[in-house]
Amino acid sequence: MALKRFGVSLEDHLLEELDQYVETNGFSNRSQAIRFLVEKNVAEQKWLCNHVVAGTIIIMYDQGKKEIASKITDIQQNYTDVILSSSQFYINVNFCMHIATVMGTALRLTELSDRLTTIKGIKHGKLVMSRAD
Repeated sequence: MALKRFGVSLEDHLLEELDQYVETNGFSNRSQAIRFLVEKNVAEQKWLCNHVVAGTIIIMYDQGKKEIASKITDIQQNYTDVILSSSQFYINVNFCMHIATVMGTALRLTELSDRLTTIKGIKHGKLVMSRAD
């Protein structure tokens, strides 16, 4: 494996963000963090294809905001072709965890996940996929 060394220029604010990312995530240096981010991005780009995958979409939100649950339902109604099941778990008085089990093309699941996780008020959202064909 050949290593090429090259300089990368970043604006000050991006460099500060990178340093914060390194510290928060426990990387030993900037290069390790950049390598991780590049590899992660390459892997995620590979999922933007027509492979059939199965997975879960997990989102956490404040259950006191009723409009969030309504928006989740509205979005999911347009994806009944890929949603196998959908459940909600009340973590505590404030938080609800919504889990959708899904199967379909990676592109379609990514689209659904993006729509769900970008609902205003979602505290955390993540799609986890595994190839199923």
